[in-house]
Amino acid sequence: MGKTYERIDGRLRTFIEAQPLFFTATAPLSGDGTVNLSPKGLKGSFVILDEQAVAYLDFAGSNAETVAHLRENGRITLMWCAFEGPPNIVRLHGRGEPAFRDDPRFPELLARFPDIDATAHGLRAIIVVHAELVRDSCGYAVPLMSYDSDRDLHARRFAREDDASLSAYFEKKDHIATSLDGLPGLPLPLPPSTV
Repeated sequence: MGKTYERIDGRLRTFIEAQPLFFTATAPLSGDGTVNLSPKGLKGSFVILDEQAVAYLDFAGSNAETVAHLRENGRITLMWCAFEGPPNIVRLHGRGEPAFRDDPRFPELLARFPDIDATAHGLRAIIVVHAELVRDSCGYAVPLMSYDSDRDLHARRFAREDDASLSAYFEKKDHIATSLDGLPGLPLPLPPSTV
């Protein structure tokens, strides 16, 4: 039932851009390391850069597993599920990298996200993913659920932070500078925001 695609375009692109939620999966190289699976949302925080690449904003959170795994080995899978409308699941398997706030590409990448105020969410990095394999499958067992709206709690919590207080917040957390498995995570203190 599944199909493989050479690029992110047409019906596939339309489907991905319509989803309010996606998941990221990463893992360290170590066979006994911790596999990470994270939900990602917030309207405007994901973009398709071109037919082979996507990006999403990496906001303040309780850990930095995705960043740590990408820094170590670059492997990542993104997944979208149709919770409304016809059933469908799309997976993008690829290589990812975090573009940190001091990366020369950061301002140009950030400009690709005009529909969200990234400063209100404690922006840490922009994750760029280059597709190596894109597949879809039926999604017949995915439940029907309705999307009401994004929660405003994240912005309400992090909008009051500046660079210094955000760095201090991250430095107090156990798994921001290093992953659960001790891999390098987010560089701290945070580089100053270029925006």
